[in-house]
Amino acid sequence: MMDKRLHLEEEAARCLLCADAPCSQVCKNGDPARAIRAIRFGNEKLAGRWVAECTDEDLEAAERACIHYDRPIRIREMMSLTKEIAVPEASPRGGLEGASLSIDFCGIRCENPFFLASSAVCTNYEMVARAFEAGWAGVFYKTICLQEIREVSPRFDACQQEGSADFYAFRNMEQLSENPVEMDFDILHRLKQNYPSKVVVASIMGQNEEEWIKLAKMAEAAGVDAVELNFSCPQMRMAGMGSDVGQNPELVLFYTAFVKRSVSIPVIPKMTPNITHITEPTMSAFFAGADAISAINTIKSVTMGDRARVSGHKTISGLSGRAVRPIALRHILEMAQTSMTRTSSRQNDSQKNLYGKGLEISGIGGIETWRDALEFIQLGCRNVQVCTAVMQYGYRIIDDLILGMQNYLMERGLSSLEPLVGEELPNFVTPTDLDRETIVYPKIDRDKCIGCGRCYTSCMDGGHQAIAFDTETRQPRIVGTKCVGCHLCRLVCPTGAIGMTKRINKKS
Repeated sequence: MMDKRLHLEEEAARCLLCADAPCSQVCKNGDPARAIRAIRFGNEKLAGRWVAECTDEDLEAAERACIHYDRPIRIREMMSLTKEIAVPEASPRGGLEGASLSIDFCGIRCENPFFLASSAVCTNYEMVARAFEAGWAGVFYKTICLQEIREVSPRFDACQQEGSADFYAFRNMEQLSENPVEMDFDILHRLKQNYPSKVVVASIMGQNEEEWIKLAKMAEAAGVDAVELNFSCPQMRMAGMGSDVGQNPELVLFYTAFVKRSVSIPVIPKMTPNITHITEPTMSAFFAGADAISAINTIKSVTMGDRARVSGHKTISGLSGRAVRPIALRHILEMAQTSMTRTSSRQNDSQKNLYGKGLEISGIGGIETWRDALEFIQLGCRNVQVCTAVMQYGYRIIDDLILGMQNYLMERGLSSLEPLVGEELPNFVTPTDLDRETIVYPKIDRDKCIGCGRCYTSCMDGGHQAIAFDTETRQPRIVGTKCVGCHLCRLVCPTGAIGMTKRINKKS
């Protein structure tokens, strides 16, 4: 199963994800492009539903039509593998029965946990309407302010693997909405009127108490469901805004309290990761009466390429994309654990009650697939916001976010998301509490090992010299007397040939 999945993922990663894909245009009885997209975004076990009725001639024609600049995607081979790893599903193209993704956030019913993050992916009515039609549950609309916003050109850069169009990290210098304030609030009003079942959140940023209150009242008058306070944008050209506020717990306390007293809708401060202890401004927001927290915004960064030069100059700005996800999860964990500590004295210890009444969290940072979103939910988030993945692949990724999460619920025998919220929190302890008296040794599956020697090289130069390598037979061997169970070898193995043995006590 692992070999097949690895091969599928590798080939799907080559796909250009074309708009109006030529491969599907020529396929009479299926949609191979949709199947490949399912594999790309974590639904390889469900991908076969879009090619179930395809003939060999269909798939051969689809492969010939592929416009990849290098070589055609191996569509026939991929679709054959999807049949081998497929899982039963309710209908050829519909959703999976019995798995509801609806969830409450700040007392607001959301049809699913997937939202657009306040960014370039939601800057006007038409964009957000298309996203809603595609299936996104809500939007944190691009941040509105009272200042004139003048952007630079170019404003984006990316970190990419050579030969790939995909980027694992994305840097942007964009600030806030460039629309007139009245226009943005009119857009939000029309969105809520025309899509009453969707959740519309106004993201705002002021420079002083009066501006925060004014913008919050305008948001409430527009009929939005909640207001997000952007305390975290890292590239504002004006002092006293964005992350300047989020790094100051006193300002977070005051501005949150001002807004909370001025409106009746939920208030959601957005936290900056550009701080040592994110829990400090988080608790300031908590004491000021915040209903939830959004986190994280982008991480201050530098890229050295020339693509982001602005009239010959470079600057520090925000980094997003899947490379920042582990950092975002760390901040989410710390905030969730703080929320547990603050609320457990007033409530019982069940996770369900903690996250039903405690400080709720909206998670952001490097989310591309349903598996990424699941990690945030399992650390206590009740919804997730997506930006960079939409900028790369479009609103259409919502299809696989929803499908994958539904299938996961069914595999777990669950009918809702509630049991998942915060379920991994009890598994996190401090380093001093980790088990240091036992060991798990790696083991090599000879059937999967191809003799590349990657494990040997990494162990010799970056581990504990615990792998011997026979250059004639090209067979690696674990040297038990030297192995410390670090499992670097397992991580670098390209074929998944290195597994784990049972945990045993260390020898004294």
